[in-house]
Amino acid sequence: MTAASEPPDILSAEFAADPYSAYRVMLDSSPLLWHEPTQSYIVCRYEDVARAFKEPVFTTDNYSWQLEPVHGRTILQMSGREHSVRRALVAPAFRGQELRQKFLPVIERNARELIDAFRDTGSADIVHDFARHFPIRVIVDMLGLDRADHDRFQRWYTSIIAFLGNLSQDPEVAAAGLRTREELSEYLIPIIEQRRHDLGDDLLSQLCAAEVDGTRMSDEDIKAFVSLLLAAGGETTDKAIAGIVKNLLEHPEQLRAVREDRGLIPRAFAETLRYSPPVHMIMRQPAEDVRLSGGVVPAASTLTCLIGAANRDPARFAHPDRFDIFRDDLPTDTAFTAAAQHVSFAPGRHFCVGALLAKAEVEVGLDQLLDAMPDMRQAEGAAVVEEGVFTRGPAALPVRFTPPRARRTPG
Repeated sequence: MTAASEPPDILSAEFAADPYSAYRVMLDSSPLLWHEPTQSYIVCRYEDVARAFKEPVFTTDNYSWQLEPVHGRTILQMSGREHSVRRALVAPAFRGQELRQKFLPVIERNARELIDAFRDTGSADIVHDFARHFPIRVIVDMLGLDRADHDRFQRWYTSIIAFLGNLSQDPEVAAAGLRTREELSEYLIPIIEQRRHDLGDDLLSQLCAAEVDGTRMSDEDIKAFVSLLLAAGGETTDKAIAGIVKNLLEHPEQLRAVREDRGLIPRAFAETLRYSPPVHMIMRQPAEDVRLSGGVVPAASTLTCLIGAANRDPARFAHPDRFDIFRDDLPTDTAFTAAAQHVSFAPGRHFCVGALLAKAEVEVGLDQLLDAMPDMRQAEGAAVVEEGVFTRGPAALPVRFTPPRARRTPG
């Protein structure tokens, strides 16, 4: 048995099987750890993680070797005026009004099409039949790209996510990620060049035409942002949808409440972001020595912030290991803004630009799933196992339901 003062290594099978037990040990007795394999300091308490995201002394300089090899240079690596201008170039497409008017129909259509494939069958796997494909299809369609390329983007997305979560530095995974960068560039750059001369009403055209204070995005800038969008917009929504369904199935009374009042979906999503976040760790790099709980983190070192632990810190949340969409210490009105009480969207200047897109996808997706499967239940005998360390979610989520034809009463 693991001693209370010795949490399991974050790369161990024990940690991968149940990180939450490890988080409890860390929160209690090991708030700051040096991790030799990843050459980083690990921090877990809410106060420390929130500081790392919000205070300017904590930079994203580490992204030059973590993210740039697979994406190219993105807004995540920028600071100061460069960051604010670049963010202003891309943010309008992800604001509430723009999403509702232009892209909500895209979200609704893709949810409906995926559900139509199993609507009459009486069974589905929420992960493999819906969640894994839904956000990538939405992104491809928002960009105005060929819908026939959905599968190609799905493959690229899988490769990018594997690269970003490659904490053990598997050379084959790294090489596949670099190939994906080349393939995505060869595919996108000609389309970007063509779109600049023939602007449409799609997201890619919007990025090509955007201008702030005389600054516009280069072809490489746009390609890098699309790569980032595939990873950040795909993985988080993929795992969030599977996670929210899993959490509600495990709490039937809360599922019943959400089914009867769809206005509770944002509450269920916010609590899922806290209780079982799609992203469990994000790295930062302090520009100078910084004192956190448990000691000092030296300047220029890598700081691994455990989001999954911070969101379950008993110093911040009551009954942190309890899934409760009605909790009063997680305000829903700020849960999808930079003022969110959970840290799953990395509050601060690098707050997730796609938070409202994720919210719209989850709300539409769950709403349509509940309509199609009003008596949805976990498949008998199916054990739902979560997987992943950097990002985490159900590996599969088989469900059963009564198909529409069986619900109809004889006329």
